Amino acid sequence: MSVQTANLFFSILSLVAAAVAVGVVVLVLLVRRSPDGEAARLLADVRPVALPGAFAVAATSTLGSLYYSEVQGFLPCEYCWYQRIAMYPLAVMLGIAWLRRDVGVRRYAIPIAAIGLVVSMYHFQLERFPEQGSSCSALVPCTVPYFEQWGVVTLAFMAMTGFAAIVALRAVAEPASPTDHPRPLPDHEAVSA
Repeated sequence: MSVQTANLFFSILSLVAAAVAVGVVVLVLLVRRSPDGEAARLLADVRPVALPGAFAVAATSTLGSLYYSEVQGFLPCEYCWYQRIAMYPLAVMLGIAWLRRDVGVRRYAIPIAAIGLVVSMYHFQLERFPEQGSSCSALVPCTVPYFEQWGVVTLAFMAMTGFAAIVALRAVAEPASPTDHPRPLPDHEAVSA
C-alpha cells in the first residue's frame, strides 16, 4: 500500500471516528431532552456495540501508528509518543474487556483516552499555530505534520478523533452490571469472628 493510499484510508477512518464521537454526544443530548424518543432507541442500539467499537478504534489507531512508523519510516515526535503511550494500552485493555464482556473497563479506559485526547488536541493546535514553538527536537518537530489530507487531517488529528470516539463510546456502553460495582463492606458489628 502506498503512503498516499494509507493517508486517504486512515483520513476517512478519522472522519468516521469524528462522526461517531459527535453522533454519540448528540444522541446523549437528545435523550436528555426526550428520554422516550427515537434518540433513546438509537442510543439503546449503540450501547451493545460501544465496547467492540471502542476496541476497533483503538486497535486500528495502534496499527495505523505502527504502519506509519515501522513501514513508512515516519519518526514519531514527542507528542506522538505521548499519544502512543495512551493508545497502545487502550487497544489491549479494550480487547480484553470486549472478550470478557467487561463493561466496567470504562473506569480505566475513559481517563486514559481523555488524557490522550487532551495531548492530541494540544498537538493538533500546535500544528495549526507553529509560532508557539514547542519542546520537540529539530529532527522531529511537533509543529510540522508529515502530511495533511484535505487541509485538516494530520496524524495528530487522527489521534484526536480516535480518542474522542473511544471516550464517547465508552461513556455510553451498556450499563455496568451490579457485580461491576464494589459491594459495601459489612458493618463491623455484623461480622462474626
